[in-house]
Amino acid sequence: MGALRPQTALLEFTINDNTVDILSSILEHSPRIVGFGIYIWNVEQTTRLIADLKRVRPQTIVVLGGPEVSYDTDGQAIVALADYVITGEGDHAFRELCEQLLLSSAASLPARSPNVAAVPKFIHAPVPQLDQILLPYDLYSDEDIANRVIYVEASRGCPFTCEFCLSALEIPVRLFDLDQFLTAMQTLFDRGTRQFKFVDRTFNLNLRVSRAILKFFLDRCEPGLFLHFEMIPDRLPESLRELIVKFPPGVLQFEIGVQSFDDDVSRLISRPQDNAKLEENFRFLRDHSGVHIHADLIVGLPGETLESFGRGFDRLFALRPQEIQVGILKRLKGTPIVRHDDEWQMIYSPSPPFEILSNRLLNFDTLHRLRRFARYWDLIGNSGNFPATLRLMIDGQTSAFGYLLRFSDWLYGQEQRRHGISLIRLFERLFEFLTSECQHVPQTVAETLWSDYTRAGRRDRPAFLKRFELDAPPPRSVATQGIPARQGRHLE
Repeated sequence: MGALRPQTALLEFTINDNTVDILSSILEHSPRIVGFGIYIWNVEQTTRLIADLKRVRPQTIVVLGGPEVSYDTDGQAIVALADYVITGEGDHAFRELCEQLLLSSAASLPARSPNVAAVPKFIHAPVPQLDQILLPYDLYSDEDIANRVIYVEASRGCPFTCEFCLSALEIPVRLFDLDQFLTAMQTLFDRGTRQFKFVDRTFNLNLRVSRAILKFFLDRCEPGLFLHFEMIPDRLPESLRELIVKFPPGVLQFEIGVQSFDDDVSRLISRPQDNAKLEENFRFLRDHSGVHIHADLIVGLPGETLESFGRGFDRLFALRPQEIQVGILKRLKGTPIVRHDDEWQMIYSPSPPFEILSNRLLNFDTLHRLRRFARYWDLIGNSGNFPATLRLMIDGQTSAFGYLLRFSDWLYGQEQRRHGISLIRLFERLFEFLTSECQHVPQTVAETLWSDYTRAGRRDRPAFLKRFELDAPPPRSVATQGIPARQGRHLE
């Protein structure tokens, strides 16, 4: 914000906060200008908030920015409510707009008055040079550092053109000055930051930079350090491997977007990928490093059938990532995935998060079946609550996906809901499924579930297990001490 920084307040809220309470907090500052960052996950709540703001303080100037208002703005209610919309990266553009409005004394008049008619409503921000951007990490408070994962970026942009992703529009990749960036990381580290989430789309693209960053943190590695990187799946040369293997378990988490193993689907969405190299990299990470792998698959891509998705899930499952996130395809504004709408009959919800409802190969019922599968898989496979039970379920099965889809169908038949199933209820339902539907020996199932139940230190015995002879719960493990909970649960 430059010279306006002393006059600027940065306020943060969550989508669970009451919008009237948020409005009250904003108005306590008596702002002339309010800027909002708009994303698919907050656009509905923020639309209501801005509507109320305009009713209560119509003279307040509202400026929007962010990916949800940078493309396809026609017909958006939130755009109609706003006075100005900045499309693209607004690092400089927002400050420049505020300077223009305030210096012209226009902010003391009703928004969009003749005095500010020279300022267009839509401001298309040029791509900023990163060496002209002041790094913002001093804005993290001591409370942030003590209680939150800290987001950082060493680069912007992506060299790939995956049609479902907004990053496909961010070419070329640009790098922040490495020395300045590492100096900022040292300051954060000195202030006590130990959990860093890199938002770079392709951390392992520039090997000089990625090696330097890994080396920086390796030299400062200590209990409690946690680093999250988004990685290209088929690029892991020896120069990176030799550093990765030196980190102890639980420090590194790699988010790796596999998305699809089907070569025809990958070509359709302009996503070239060497699947053989991908598999080799996964095996290396699982066999020779302590990296926690979070891998992504997408349901609903053009050309993907239920059967091909299942084969892809099985292929990824066999590579043993600690987490497999099954995501539903979303039509993000501005992405070229829309070119497939006619040929593949892609039908999306018009409401955020704009998930696909059906296409030529997956009707609504099948897609919703997979949506349930994704939710239940998250509860069983990704939660870390059922490692032994999952092995009991999958061992000897020809298809992990087929078996888990069968369980998903059965569980929905029992519960008729995807959310709000308590952990105890889930343990009990797993016992019912494994003993009644799959004819497993009840004592074996009880022992396996009890092992998982007590693994996290629980000592109370659920009612459905009280009739079985079971060992006393073990003392709480200290193996994951200092490791963020979600990562620690998966260390085996």
